[in-house]
Amino acid sequence: MNLSEPVNAQAVAQSVGKYRWTICGLLFFATTVNYLDRQVLSLLAPALSAEFGWSNTDYANIAAAFQFVYALAMLFAGRVVDKIGTKAAYVVAITVWSLGALLHAASVPMGELLVPVLGAFGIVAGPSIIGFMVSRAVLAVGEAGNFPAAIKATAEYFPKKERAFATGIFNSGANVGAILAPIAVPILAAIWGWQAAFIMIGMLGFIWMSVWLWLYDKPEQQKRLSAGELAYIRSDSAAPVEKSEQASIAAAKKVSWMQLLKYPQTWAFAFGKFMTDGVWWFFLFWLPTYLAAQYNMKGEAIVIPLAVLYSMTMVGSIGGGWFPSYFMARGYAPYDGRMKAMLVIAFFPLVVLLAQPLGSVSYWIPVLLIGVGASAHQAWSANIFTTVSDMFPQKSVASVIGIGGMAGGIGGVALTKLGGWVFDYYKAAHDIGTGYMIMFAICATAYLIAWGVMKALVPRHKEITDL
Repeated sequence: MNLSEPVNAQAVAQSVGKYRWTICGLLFFATTVNYLDRQVLSLLAPALSAEFGWSNTDYANIAAAFQFVYALAMLFAGRVVDKIGTKAAYVVAITVWSLGALLHAASVPMGELLVPVLGAFGIVAGPSIIGFMVSRAVLAVGEAGNFPAAIKATAEYFPKKERAFATGIFNSGANVGAILAPIAVPILAAIWGWQAAFIMIGMLGFIWMSVWLWLYDKPEQQKRLSAGELAYIRSDSAAPVEKSEQASIAAAKKVSWMQLLKYPQTWAFAFGKFMTDGVWWFFLFWLPTYLAAQYNMKGEAIVIPLAVLYSMTMVGSIGGGWFPSYFMARGYAPYDGRMKAMLVIAFFPLVVLLAQPLGSVSYWIPVLLIGVGASAHQAWSANIFTTVSDMFPQKSVASVIGIGGMAGGIGGVALTKLGGWVFDYYKAAHDIGTGYMIMFAICATAYLIAWGVMKALVPRHKEITDL
């Protein structure tokens, strides 16, 4: 089949294979493992805080170490993915983050070794705090590669009209990881100790990597992909390619960060991530502590509430990926349909404002309301990621994702550090509920602010063709 000939996308979609969805499945499981590894600490935080005497600020510092390193690593992760390709980049990323997950089990002895070294530079902290901060930093370096690689793989394997849906599906792996972690982690910790929880969950990444090496290649090199499906994947591309053109693609000039920063599209994506990434991380890192502080729930008691909450977020992730197609079917261009969908989604987190006022009735009310907010975040996330592949050529997608990821990480550090300070302040004042009300208000309004600025920066779709 000559891929330069016009293609009837609907007819091709009905007749070609579906191998691209196998790739989407791989990305889904990678994201599941990513969030399993990331969430182990937050679930063990109440017990570890009691064992090692951590304050809310101590825990915030440990969580912020992950977010700060993640932010820096995201910037470079995107460049690495664009440079070495999706397949190799994923292998590097999951190897590093799995080793980082395993390293948590040795955090305390590692911290004891580092205390005198850091003390010589005037850095004073307990061995458990130092050890966990180092472990989180290693985990962050590896995990930073997941989303740039996954979004690039989606851009490689899906036409624009399917990318948000595919992104929503693989991004729902975060929700599955968040559901499985509260079930598995307390059981593993109760039977074998908290170190075993980090080790057993950390090993899952190496299992996934073996399947990835077996099944993934670029579409132009993929023997399991039919020519018809490749034509369908490229059916709405501005520059369809033949398999024989792969060499010229690989030789395409690299795009510098300074070039990308010239475009308002880059700044729109970065600001949207800065405002909203920290909200998801706040929910992920602080919810177990919130349930412990407000409702005295610990260990296995939080399993069902967290499982219900994160089950709700799967609806947001997959439904949010589908939602723009509602507008596209009514004549909107992909980017315009996505922005319409994101505006609607941005109103849903406002229900989190009611979590504290109604929380005295039952802990289920804040759990369900926060579940709606977290679900809206996943719907938002599925779409904001896809705006990049709507506007930028494939060779620069991972780099732009990296820039936005760094901005999101910085926003996450700011929100986490603010949370630690606010909670310690109001805990000392015996009014922790007010502290949570303040933080929930920030989380609830972040999306409308983000959408307004993004729309102001990019009022209408403009695909970048001069890179």
